[in-house]
Amino acid sequence: MSQIIVAKRYADALFQLAEEHDLTNQFIEELNVVKSVFEQNEKLSTLLASPNATIAQKMALIDTAFESVHVYIKNELKIMVERRRTNAILQVIKEFTKLYNDKNDLAYAEVYSVRELSTEEISNVETTFKELLNKNALIVENKVDKSLLGGLRIRIGNTIYDGSLSGKLKRIEQKLLTASK
Repeated sequence: MSQIIVAKRYADALFQLAEEHDLTNQFIEELNVVKSVFEQNEKLSTLLASPNATIAQKMALIDTAFESVHVYIKNELKIMVERRRTNAILQVIKEFTKLYNDKNDLAYAEVYSVRELSTEEISNVETTFKELLNKNALIVENKVDKSLLGGLRIRIGNTIYDGSLSGKLKRIEQKLLTASK
């Protein structure tokens, strides 16, 4: 079974549990902490997947590393360790976040720019695309990409809005190439 299908099942189960107990807001915050821990400490994933460590050692590690995390999230992590699905933990968090965003009518945008955008510029992007997508809110993550030369490239889900100078130059190049044939 593919990792994405597995992750969706785990995320769906955790999301249903969170909704039943009115914990979705708490869970999204705590899962972001779990995500940060895994992203910043590659050895944790390696250790949890290692055949050299016993299940008991792995469970103790989860208890220690995620002491402040809700017991339901810890139990989900433990189940994933027992079933040797640790490679899907970050994908589960991603899928849970998608469910949370859909339920709360939120969208997530990666905004690529040549320089760090000011809060006013980010606010303008949020307002424009929130209305365009008919969402309650837009969560913007600004990423610096010097190769753009100027303008913005915005990725929301699987859609890319390319208003960058490099993107415009590529489109002009394509038009010239197809016109010359």
